[in-house]
Amino acid sequence: MALHLVPLGFVTLSLLLPASALAQGARASSPVELARQAERLKPGEWVWAPEISPQGPVLVTVDLSAQTATVYRNGVRIGVTTVSSGKAGHETPTGVFTILQKDPHHRSSTYNNAPMPYQERLTWDGVALHAGGLPGYPESHGCVHLPLEFSKLLFGTTRLGGTVIVSGRAGALVGGASAGVLEPEGGSRGPHVPLAPDESYRWQPELSPSGPLTITLSRSDGRAIVMRNGIEIGRARVTLPDQSFETHVLTYVAGGAGTEPHWAYVAVPGHEGDEGRPLDMSVADKARMPEAFRKAVLGAIVPGTTMLVTQAPVLPASSGGKLTVLASEAAK
Repeated sequence: MALHLVPLGFVTLSLLLPASALAQGARASSPVELARQAERLKPGEWVWAPEISPQGPVLVTVDLSAQTATVYRNGVRIGVTTVSSGKAGHETPTGVFTILQKDPHHRSSTYNNAPMPYQERLTWDGVALHAGGLPGYPESHGCVHLPLEFSKLLFGTTRLGGTVIVSGRAGALVGGASAGVLEPEGGSRGPHVPLAPDESYRWQPELSPSGPLTITLSRSDGRAIVMRNGIEIGRARVTLPDQSFETHVLTYVAGGAGTEPHWAYVAVPGHEGDEGRPLDMSVADKARMPEAFRKAVLGAIVPGTTMLVTQAPVLPASSGGKLTVLASEAAK
């Protein structure tokens, strides 16, 4: 009789995690097959198709309304999974986050040393992606639970500083009215240094010389905020056009054979039909900002850069809730 040896660590983990966290997934080999399987996922299920786009920058989006997460590589969807986000009183914050830390063997310092396999930290106050229970509804204390095998695949695909977008609202009807691409819902934020009254922009790329770039444009505040590797390197006063630039997420895609690098829309709640559509540059050209700031940002953009255009406020002086933009306070 053959003897199969299993590492003790995995046996222990298997006993501690709910059975739903160990659910099997499916592989796909084409965008059509992935889409077909993604449409009928049940709690704990996932589909993974890395061969569709084998190289390029990675972007992860989490839809709290649908309790799903989607992985894009070079602007192409390569994976979809069901998730379980924060329950009432512990809601997962929405916003644009960076992966601050990765630890495949992490354990909670707050909840009885509970295992959090393949943890990818989004905030220093405890919100992360990791393997966990998947009952089909929000049940975590704020983290985003993933199937164990999917969390392992995702862990091997992302890198520190990568962008994760959390949007929607847990408990909202899927297909119902969207709460906006990113509903402002509190959460910790990085330090805010406002522009002086006579200051139209600030550009300090030396604060973070390398890493993933994220640009947030807030129409309600008239501000652009640029983060690199989770650290703010620039902000400016901007004016955005009314049409098309309401609430969207875009990623800068590396050009393929015969194509140039370009901005492409990412599908998020309320804008599912956007996926893969190139940005109309005639609309983008109507955005007004200091010319020196525009040139500096254009020089920093590389494939994988993410841009969020939103109505949500980002300034502390704004009324109402604020959008979480890359919660990346100094490590405690």
